[in-house]
Amino acid sequence: MLDTKTPTAQPKRPNRRLWLLPAIGLGFAFLVAGIGIVWWLSGDAPDAVNLDETAAVIAQEDGSEVAGDQTPVADGIEGSWNIDTSVGTFSLDETTTSTFVGFRVDEVLNSIGSTTAVGRTPEVSGSITIDGTSLTEVDIEADLTGLVSDSDMRDNRVQDALGTDANPTATFTLESPIELGEGAATGEVISVTTTGHLTINGVTNHVDVLIEAQLIDNQILVTGTTEVVFSDFGVAVPDSPSVLAVEDFGTVEVQLWLTR
Repeated sequence: MLDTKTPTAQPKRPNRRLWLLPAIGLGFAFLVAGIGIVWWLSGDAPDAVNLDETAAVIAQEDGSEVAGDQTPVADGIEGSWNIDTSVGTFSLDETTTSTFVGFRVDEVLNSIGSTTAVGRTPEVSGSITIDGTSLTEVDIEADLTGLVSDSDMRDNRVQDALGTDANPTATFTLESPIELGEGAATGEVISVTTTGHLTINGVTNHVDVLIEAQLIDNQILVTGTTEVVFSDFGVAVPDSPSVLAVEDFGTVEVQLWLTR
């Protein structure tokens, strides 16, 4: 006799490919987000301040002379020179040819690795005085609330660390005269080390600043760098879930155009 029982229905196995779709979609979303974070936080830092590079870009833009074969200024370099913020352009994406004060510090970002954080402010004022061929006075003020980098998140934390709500201004004054040499008036690049008083976050310390200067078309271009320990100025390096480590030391860099 034939068995007329209806066969028991087997449970339908879920399609494994369908299981994978949400996982693949989620993984792709994380990948895209990760790439976005890496791009946002690890953009190329602008090059360190460089007098020759800035002078070359300015010369290319306006056809000015750069080297020491330019015509000396009739009155030499003696006198008072004021910081000029109208020369050049300010940008974090290419060579900054304008006046600025800034910092460079190494940091390690989560899942990204080592990078250099750079912040700069174009809001700078002040003057220098040259007596004969000696630099006798330097007074520089920088508004640190104008510091910008390639990350808004970094900017906010830097402002907090620097205490700019209470101490928005950084200053530098020369401690003693520095001889520049006769070549300063003929367009030679002058390299000297100056000692002065740097004030950040309301705290003043002695610092040595390596500066280069050059007379270019009746203006003086000055670049300078000094290494600082942030804790010496009461500055606690900013922390963040995306930042694994930030050095407690870094470089303060300046670029100044001065007009008589």
